[in-house]
Amino acid sequence: MALGGSSAVHVQTSTVSAPTLPRQPSNVTVHPAALFSILDHYLRRSDEQPRVIGTLLGTRSPDGTVVHVRSSFAVLHSETDEQVAVDMEYHRTMYELHTRVTPKETIVGWYSTGSNLNTYSALIQNFYSQETAPQQAIHVALNTGAEEDTEAGVHAFVSSPVGVFPKPENCIFTPVPVRLKFDEAERSGLDLLSQTSTSPNSTSPQPVTTLANLDAALTSVSQMIDRVLVYVRRVLAGEIPGDKALGRYLMDTLAISAVGEKGSEDKAFNAALQDTLMISYLANLLRSQAEVSSRLALVA
Repeated sequence: MALGGSSAVHVQTSTVSAPTLPRQPSNVTVHPAALFSILDHYLRRSDEQPRVIGTLLGTRSPDGTVVHVRSSFAVLHSETDEQVAVDMEYHRTMYELHTRVTPKETIVGWYSTGSNLNTYSALIQNFYSQETAPQQAIHVALNTGAEEDTEAGVHAFVSSPVGVFPKPENCIFTPVPVRLKFDEAERSGLDLLSQTSTSPNSTSPQPVTTLANLDAALTSVSQMIDRVLVYVRRVLAGEIPGDKALGRYLMDTLAISAVGEKGSEDKAFNAALQDTLMISYLANLLRSQAEVSSRLALVA
């Protein structure tokens, strides 16, 4: 029997894409609220604690490459040469309470003081990696400058597993660019703190009064205008090359300030000054009322 013809089998294949892994953070921004909270935790530590740790909270960009650390809270832990213990229940309770106030902030990693990265740091990193999954947990190390031969500073790290069958205590900490950033609304508060730190033995009241703060702000603005004038004159004289982006920024700023009738700047300044004085008066009045109420409560 002769068999003729041929048969073909068509198999329909489908492409299965591999799961997309989260990208490694390429930039970490630490805001003042988180930084001061870490410093406060460090100052309140016991003498037996070589370092303190805590949870970092903030936001991430959609692709996970930019992390903003906006707040933090302390986590109870004990660390010896033989073992390290972290109160995980306390951490989860604090995070639950925090989400009731700021639900948009999530866990982005953890912090520690000092510059020592050891096996215990890898174990803590592994715990926080589970809390931030599928995103990578960041570690912010704040060196307060208390250790010998070290300078104060802030450093950020992410971890990478080591070995074919990696263990939680085996990882490499890779540095990530980190910067400190504060908003314009926080500038005045940071200026007051810096003035207090530079003159701790001063007999003048700290923080300074509203008028003194206004005078310092006007002096700072005057100095910035002088620097701009020096720069413009040097560019016009051909001493240094001009920056086009900076020139456009100065033109836009001057165009905005020039809008309005003649004398509008004086009116705006006087209105702002009156608002400042009114706020100062209301604050003093409220303080006096609170003091009177407290004394009446003692009498009653």
